[in-house]
Amino acid sequence: MRWDNMTKFLGLVVAIVVSFGFFIKPLALTVKQGLDLQGGTHVVLQAVETPNAKVDDDALNRSVKIIERRVNELGLTEPVIQRQGKDRIIVELPGVKDPEKAIAMLGRTALLEFKDMSGKTVMTGNDLKDSKATVGQNGKPVVGLDFSDEGGKKFALLTSQNIGKQISILLDGEVLTSPVVNEAITGGKAQISGSRNVEEAERLAILLRSGSLPVKLEMLENRTVGPTLGQDSKDKSVKAFAIGLAGVFLFMAVYYRASGVVADIVLLFYTLLLLAIMRALNATLTLPGIAGIILSIGMAVDANVLIFERFKEEIQSGKTLRSSIEAGFSRAFVTIFDSNITTIMAAAVLFYLGTGPIKGFAITLALGVVISMFTAVTITRYLLRFLVASNISSNPAFYGASAPKKEVRK
Repeated sequence: MRWDNMTKFLGLVVAIVVSFGFFIKPLALTVKQGLDLQGGTHVVLQAVETPNAKVDDDALNRSVKIIERRVNELGLTEPVIQRQGKDRIIVELPGVKDPEKAIAMLGRTALLEFKDMSGKTVMTGNDLKDSKATVGQNGKPVVGLDFSDEGGKKFALLTSQNIGKQISILLDGEVLTSPVVNEAITGGKAQISGSRNVEEAERLAILLRSGSLPVKLEMLENRTVGPTLGQDSKDKSVKAFAIGLAGVFLFMAVYYRASGVVADIVLLFYTLLLLAIMRALNATLTLPGIAGIILSIGMAVDANVLIFERFKEEIQSGKTLRSSIEAGFSRAFVTIFDSNITTIMAAAVLFYLGTGPIKGFAITLALGVVISMFTAVTITRYLLRFLVASNISSNPAFYGASAPKKEVRK
């Protein structure tokens, strides 16, 4: 036995196994999880045309941006906001603790208007520069408004022309406050009172900061996944993953023996690498995504099966173990590459045409296919090279092949 090659083989194996045992759980826990795994709210908003607002691409794209700002202002982690078709917006809020309040803000038009006593709109939310929730002089929560330069001029003109009269501040046609103007306000600032608590004032400030929606949005669907149900889905997924992996391990070890054991060890490295790349790319792991991972594990094994079957054919033709290993990898590569390319093309179509969960499946499937091809033609190859070169056994059966049949002369 050549101990230098055996040392290299065992060193790689130990490194892979130890790394898997040490890093697999932290990686699995830190990969971003989708709504179906950690619970949350899924909302579908329908854009509706009104006499004053037409639904088109520009209006819907601006609505998506405004909703994104509102959700980000709420401090929700890992939201998903995207268009669906020509007139719908999908919003997913994983881990949201108060879905009712969050949903109430999503589709609200948030059209701010300043009207004089005659009911004429003099200013709108477009004249705002910023809005913040603060505490007024009476100790009650208020929303402080900071106008733009042009808005400050308009507000100064509005208050100077209405001294001793009421002006109204409205949000979506609802009067927020109707103060009596005592003097002209020229500082470019104002306050909205009437909020019952600081949280309500903060939500109003967020609506005003994010701007008004260009079109009316109605809630078409609202689906909430509880954290308990999400945890149950996660537990079942982990169980399915473990069972699938164990079944693959057992089949490869029994059918291909030492070669199969090597493939099993490389599968550990493949799983670790896949999760690490998903974390680096900030990809979201969903239930369909887990299905994509399990499917890609099968495809990773499929690549090894193609290589090992080619290796067995080379042994049957009378070649040595070393030359059979090299020939098996080189001749199977074209087949592996072609099959993986077609799968990646299918995943690309799913990603382009699909929505949230379908895209998650497509991403994990495509990543898994690329990584499986890399690990099969590199890591598996080097491990088998070291194992064969160590001369641990010259019997082809040890590697899952049978010795070539000798020709019998008559």
